[in-house]
Amino acid sequence: MKNLAMRAVGLVVVAGVAFGWSTSQVEARPNYAKEFKDAYPSVKEKAEEAKCGVCHFGDKKTNRNDYGQALNDALGAKNVKDVDAIKAALKKAAAAKSESKGKTFGEVIEAGELPGTNP
Repeated sequence: MKNLAMRAVGLVVVAGVAFGWSTSQVEARPNYAKEFKDAYPSVKEKAEEAKCGVCHFGDKKTNRNDYGQALNDALGAKNVKDVDAIKAALKKAAAAKSESKGKTFGEVIEAGELPGTNP
């Protein structure tokens, strides 16, 4: 019985380690990324490369660049799942002015650049 329990614990540990390795790259808000890429096909490749870096910087999910903060403010809530609300927030964020680039985020995107600037 003790041997069976040890095997079970070992199996759980191995499964946990394997699962941890397999989930090294995930998007916490995949709808946000998808809707951004759909709304702005001119920067889709750059957004795919930047992944979370379109809105975030550093290792903490709470570190938002200026565009990420504008989008967060436009969303008005955490983890919004309603696609129409996400699309509306993207439009609202695009109209906001980027203090670092002197243009609206929409103008930056139209110029083929990602909108966010890290502090």
